[in-house]
Amino acid sequence: MDFIAIGDTTVDEFIKLKEAHVSCDINHENCTISMTWGDKIPYDSSVLVPAVGNAANAAVAAARLGLASAFVSNVGHDTFGSDILATFAKEGVDTQYIKVHDHIPTNHHYVLMYETERTILIRHEEYPYTIPEGFVPPKWLYLSSVGEQSADFHIALAEWLIAHPETKLAFQPGTFQMKIGKERLAPLYAATEFFACNKEEAERILEAGKTDIPTLLRDMHALGPKIVLITDGPDGAFAYDGTEMLKVPMYPDPSPPANRTGAGDAMTSTVVAALSLGKSLREALLWGPVNSMSVVQHVGAQKGLLTREKLEEYLAHAPADYIVTAL
Repeated sequence: MDFIAIGDTTVDEFIKLKEAHVSCDINHENCTISMTWGDKIPYDSSVLVPAVGNAANAAVAAARLGLASAFVSNVGHDTFGSDILATFAKEGVDTQYIKVHDHIPTNHHYVLMYETERTILIRHEEYPYTIPEGFVPPKWLYLSSVGEQSADFHIALAEWLIAHPETKLAFQPGTFQMKIGKERLAPLYAATEFFACNKEEAERILEAGKTDIPTLLRDMHALGPKIVLITDGPDGAFAYDGTEMLKVPMYPDPSPPANRTGAGDAMTSTVVAALSLGKSLREALLWGPVNSMSVVQHVGAQKGLLTREKLEEYLAHAPADYIVTAL
């Protein structure tokens, strides 16, 4: 197996709001959204999207790019769980490591959409996290968002990686993994080949205030990952492999984004997929923003994910200034 993702999956219910008020600090930072309390709030539309989540999106991205992809996760023995399994099967993602639980429901999140941004109401069910029996080591493991009761699993996974050096780990932490803290997850960071997060998340993990990108790259790399990727919205993405710091810009949007859910997942998983396919870090960095651009043109984190053929077509027609540069 080329690529196995580990993490929670969910059904996302996208609710497009009609009326809301957004307040931001200067430079459009620290935004909040407000609605009338105690009132009936009209909404424009609602769409259910099964089989999503950080790691789930990564598994689908890898499969569409031509990798042999599988997913380690949990679902309930319910309609949402059946929909998730059917969706992965349709995408060509191996589901043999997805456990179906009789007494724990499938995760169900709500995505409140307004204009081009969104806020997600999340609830992770308390699943048991274990390395599946008969687990065959892949070329790459891709670990992302899981529930907050999973701290011990991360230590067990770090020990498993030490025993299986043929497998490389990509780690894109979710909310609860960041909450566990870098000290407790130190063995996992030390076993990580490729780490990715956005600038604000890096500051949170490192317990730093506003910090410049080069410092964040160096400090994240010092935790143990061999390659660090930090995204910074419209300013592009930055990577550090211990030797050189690189920057790649955003791939230009053909039209205004429909929704930004899944943009970071597409970026990170596509870079990892490219590395798995034997691309250099510089080449892989050019792949990521293309898939991210495509995803934000659609509602949902997977609809816009590209095949390798389509992604390479975008690269062939990229603007002259779409290049990786030294930071």
